[in-house]
Amino acid sequence: MSSTDAHGAYEAFDRSRIDREGQAEAFDAIGERYDEAFPHKEGQLAAGRWLAERLPPGSRVLDLGCGTGLPTARQLTDAGHRVVGVDISVGMLRVAAREVPDAEFHRLDIADLEGAGLGVFDGVAAFFSLLMLPREEIPVALRMVHGMLRPGGLLALSMVEADVDDVSIPFLGNHIRVSGYLRDELRETVRNAGFEVDGEDAYTFAPASSDVQPEIQLFMNCRRP
Repeated sequence: MSSTDAHGAYEAFDRSRIDREGQAEAFDAIGERYDEAFPHKEGQLAAGRWLAERLPPGSRVLDLGCGTGLPTARQLTDAGHRVVGVDISVGMLRVAAREVPDAEFHRLDIADLEGAGLGVFDGVAAFFSLLMLPREEIPVALRMVHGMLRPGGLLALSMVEADVDDVSIPFLGNHIRVSGYLRDELRETVRNAGFEVDGEDAYTFAPASSDVQPEIQLFMNCRRP
């Protein structure tokens, strides 16, 4: 990415900060109800298990968009890894700190990852966090994640399969903005950010809440060469 391209990309992050503050407020309001609405997370658990089992013991792992810390931050800490969770929602982080006291949590916008001084990681879990960004920002976020991983580091990534860009949807009595890809385009986007895709899977998911539509969840197991 050239300096001009990077400047434009980070300007895009800046333009959408107001929208993401709205996202944060929505998830603050959802808080304790989130895990009740999404009780079955087979795909996320399987992807978290892949990450936990393939990392060296005691690895340092970033949980990007950690939400309530369940199941991923807890799954990784239970496996003996050192977890740093970041999220933009204070309400979600409050629950996460209670549910996973052995992890470290920070309120952080994805746009601020590189300058946050979090250091280098052996692995990253990014489950449904990048779908909260406009499409133009997702490749930038993936490149930032790539830069925070050591060579050979692992990324467990999930998105909802949908050909949409920054659309507003009803979500547990609030509205959030989401983006998505069809799986071939998601795979290409991940590879263009410098990752190898070691495996992928898809799950049909039906939330417990009636105002959230059934969806296809895409999971990719990735590696920084």
